[in-house]
Amino acid sequence: MEVRTAADLQAIDGLIIPGGESTTMLKLLEEEKMFQPLREFGATKPVFGTCAGAILLAKEVASPHQASLGLMDLTVERNAYGRQLDSHISTLSTEQSGDVEAVFIRAPIIRQTGADVRILARHRGDPVWVEQGRHMAATFHPELSTGSRVHERFMAGLK
Repeated sequence: MEVRTAADLQAIDGLIIPGGESTTMLKLLEEEKMFQPLREFGATKPVFGTCAGAILLAKEVASPHQASLGLMDLTVERNAYGRQLDSHISTLSTEQSGDVEAVFIRAPIIRQTGADVRILARHRGDPVWVEQGRHMAATFHPELSTGSRVHERFMAGLK
């Protein structure tokens, strides 16, 4: 279901924060008074952030610095792969999920992970798919790929 209000959070067991423009998302979260309710939701329930959603989950955001929910011990650099023209599709090898197609669109790079963050996949040496406790983040767009392994892993954590 779409989540548009703090009351909507009461009806769900987990949340996916999609890609998009993180600064616009932050502005809307503040305007709709959703920032703190999302932070509180993530304190007890799983959240999966893709691309801009991963930026919002991070503890620290660079290039430029911006606010975030701070739900995962990550330092993320926005638009680190370059401009729209630098967007690309790659195949990631993972130990437990097999090969995963990853669509990178003006993607962030995870520059640092905390001790409790598990790296599920790397691209060009950098973590691009991670999990920490109940939360998961991907700097690519799994919803645009041909497979569903990334989403299946998140859904398995809801059971």
